[in-house]
Amino acid sequence: MASPAPAPTTAPAAAKTPEAKAPEAKAPAPAPAKALAKAPVKPKTPKQPVIKADAIFPPETLLKKQKALEKNIKALNKAKAQRKIASKAKRQTIFKRNAAYQKEYFDSERALIKAKRDAKKAGSYYVEAQPKLVFVIRIRGINKIPPKPRKVLQLLRLLQINAGVFVRVTKATSELLKLIEPYVAYGYPSYSTIRQLVYKRGYGKVNKQRIPLTENSIIEANLGKYGIISIDDLIHEIVTVGPNFKQANNFLWPFKLSNPSGGWGVRRKFQHFIQGGSFGNREDNINSLIKAMN
Repeated sequence: MASPAPAPTTAPAAAKTPEAKAPEAKAPAPAPAKALAKAPVKPKTPKQPVIKADAIFPPETLLKKQKALEKNIKALNKAKAQRKIASKAKRQTIFKRNAAYQKEYFDSERALIKAKRDAKKAGSYYVEAQPKLVFVIRIRGINKIPPKPRKVLQLLRLLQINAGVFVRVTKATSELLKLIEPYVAYGYPSYSTIRQLVYKRGYGKVNKQRIPLTENSIIEANLGKYGIISIDDLIHEIVTVGPNFKQANNFLWPFKLSNPSGGWGVRRKFQHFIQGGSFGNREDNINSLIKAMN
């Protein structure tokens, strides 16, 4: 019997080694082009030393200018404080003077009333002292005025119609008023009339200019050397016809009044006041005329 054919011999399987089964190493992926380009390296700048403000010295000229400015500011502040103190003291002086003036006016008025009552009780009449002040108003224009009265009107500063001035009563001024009587109306103003007139239509003559009396400093600058520092001092000097009446009256610009309410009338300007007209001496009735023209 034939023996079986021997099985084909096969080579034994080679032992699996790590070298045999290790996968092939992959090549690294190429880097992008932007990554390959290296950014330029900035050179490091050295740090600047920090200078403190205390270590900075300004120029000498600036220091001198600053020192002079501080000196001027101190001088200005000192002068301002002194002016403030002087202004306060001046206001107190004005208030005290005004109170004294009011008391003086009140006492004189009460004394006059008492004198009249005493005279009436005694069965007699009290004759008041001759007024020392008149207020003159020009009521006619320049037409048909003779040279002499025209010159007198110029001397009294009555250059325009409805112009008014204060005049001290003396023998000389009384004669002048007689010459211009047909062209003016005048009388004896009261304290209240003078006060309203000066407050409403008062103007001063400053450097030959007509300046409104809006501040006491204007009066003090022109009449301060005569002791007149406020409008109340000016009014008191006019009312009492004081020693500095001439300077105070010359400082006042002639008053520019309006036509009286209701007018003068057609023929009233050409008749004397006692005949129902307008010109001449009105005595105390001048107050009502001033009120109508103020």
